[in-house]
Amino acid sequence: MMVVEMTGESTGRDLDRICESMAQNKKSFRVVSGRSSSYVMVPDVSRTEDSAGILSLPGVRKVHVSSCCHPLASREIGGTPHPMEIAAGVWINGGEPLVMAGPCAVENRNQLMKSAEGVKKAGAHVLRGGAFKPRSHPYAFQGLGSEGIALLKEARKTTGLPVVTEVMSPEEAEWIAPHIDILQVGARNMQNFSLLKTLGGLGKPVLLKRGMAATVEEWLQAAEYILAGGNERVILCERGIRSFDRNTRNTLDLSVVPLLKSMTHLPVVVDPSHATGKRDLVTPMSLAALAAGADGLVVEVHCEPGEALCDGPQSLTPEEFSRLMELASRVTQALRKEEPAWTM
Repeated sequence: MMVVEMTGESTGRDLDRICESMAQNKKSFRVVSGRSSSYVMVPDVSRTEDSAGILSLPGVRKVHVSSCCHPLASREIGGTPHPMEIAAGVWINGGEPLVMAGPCAVENRNQLMKSAEGVKKAGAHVLRGGAFKPRSHPYAFQGLGSEGIALLKEARKTTGLPVVTEVMSPEEAEWIAPHIDILQVGARNMQNFSLLKTLGGLGKPVLLKRGMAATVEEWLQAAEYILAGGNERVILCERGIRSFDRNTRNTLDLSVVPLLKSMTHLPVVVDPSHATGKRDLVTPMSLAALAAGADGLVVEVHCEPGEALCDGPQSLTPEEFSRLMELASRVTQALRKEEPAWTM
């Protein structure tokens, strides 16, 4: 794979010149226009000499020749992790861990508002809530749909918190995007390539959850689909992988946090709620995730977990979440005193 990186001052003519060169040499290519740089991706190149002459053309910053199957997601091209604005005034990778919290599903106005006010008071930065719920059981609660989107917008106006919700199809993503701040791709849709391509063109931040049996390479290649569409705001979310043990809902793979930090510039957050499936395990695994270097957390919080229509056993009460935030602050402060080598 050859990746031609253009300078910020390059012109349309400079880009056309590169494309013409590739076409003359019968090379397939794809132009990716990001917010900060444009790239010409040439997949059928493997030798450094194939890039001879390209670097000397006007507007070219650098020519990368790599065997990496997710070049835009790699540190080789993306560089080191850098702050990413995901909503007005809300950043990730900016120093403080970003916390997204709220109920698994939007059930009714009272439930959402009470939960939203609780997580806001405790210090959450983003409100999460599912308007559409992909459930394993076809008769389980599937979410409120468009009514849920309207309630999330009302909660955002009331609390000032940006909102994140899951989308399951290209059509759904397109109509929801103007109303929601962050679009989530659930584990079951990590390799829904039509959806990923659509999200690449929408420009909205994407929370990309790891598939329940996905390798790290498959996960990063899914992210590459979004990046290749020109959308650079992708957040990776570890939410546990399926294993043989039934004592937890999934197996939380915290080893991927420092691993991904060495492989990609994209921020990495952890969802301990879906990973463990047990309320008592959410706080300790949240703290462990932060200690491992995670850039944030996704935590399920419900005002009345015992009455929840979805994932009540793994949801914290607002009071329990407040305690988690206090402990998380202590962990963050302790890490700041002596930055662990694995987070650099």
